[in-house]
Amino acid sequence: MVEHVQAGSEKISDYAAVGGGAAVASVVDLFYQSVLADPQLAGYFADTDLTRLKRHQVQLVSQVMGGPVSYEGADLAAAHRGRGITDEDFGLVVAHLIKALEAHSVPQEITDRVVQALGATQGDIVTAP
Repeated sequence: MVEHVQAGSEKISDYAAVGGGAAVASVVDLFYQSVLADPQLAGYFADTDLTRLKRHQVQLVSQVMGGPVSYEGADLAAAHRGRGITDEDFGLVVAHLIKALEAHSVPQEITDRVVQALGATQGDIVTAP
């Protein structure tokens, strides 16, 4: 679990530090607004159940932040297979996530941990040269 020390030596998760489920859901909403407005990325989501996708993204980010939520979506490699996602596309998605986290005043150290954890999934998501 991802934790950091708060005043008084009390350990709390990054999930709790940013405000829990409501805060993560708000970040994910802003993230998808930004991604869907990006002409390079919008096409990937044309026939996607966005409600389901957002729910899975909230689960994934919550889990990465050490929250009491587990990701229950499809295996990331299986979910992205055949979509033709490039390294550049992945980088744009990460940039949109960083902007959404920053817009919610998530501390840089937490943003860095989230980006590092999600960056580790790049090999499962990028399927095109």
